[in-house]
Amino acid sequence: MLTDFRFESRLPTQDLERARRWYSEKLGLEPVEEREGGLRYEGASGVFCLYASAGASDGSFTQAGFYIDDLEATVAALRERGVVFEEYGDDGIVEIRGNYPSKGSGERAAWFRDSEGNLIGLAQVVP
Repeated sequence: MLTDFRFESRLPTQDLERARRWYSEKLGLEPVEEREGGLRYEGASGVFCLYASAGASDGSFTQAGFYIDDLEATVAALRERGVVFEEYGDDGIVEIRGNYPSKGSGERAAWFRDSEGNLIGLAQVVP
C-alpha cells in the first residue's frame, strides 16, 4: 500500500521564527514554501517541515538525518557557523557498524540539536 511513497519529516518548533533563523544562519537552509504555522524545506532527495507546536520532542532520539559525502568537512563547517555537536566518540563522530539499518556496511555519524531541541543526525555511508 505504501510502496510508492515519498517520505517527509516533520519537526516541532515552539518558536517558528527562531527556528527559521537558526536553520538559515547555522545550516544555510531557506524554506521553499511558507504557510501560517509551518515552513517546508526541500533538498536533493528529501523534504522536512518545521511546524509551530505547543508540544516538543524530548530529544532522546534522532528525529531527522542528512546523508553527506564528507562528514569531517561538514562537521567542521557547521561548527564554524556555531552548531554545537553532541559529545559522542572522537570529536563527536562515531562509527556504527553491524546491526543498524543503513546503507553499505554501516555509517559514520554525528548529531546536533536545533534551536528547538530536536536531535538531528549527519551520516556518511561506510561501504
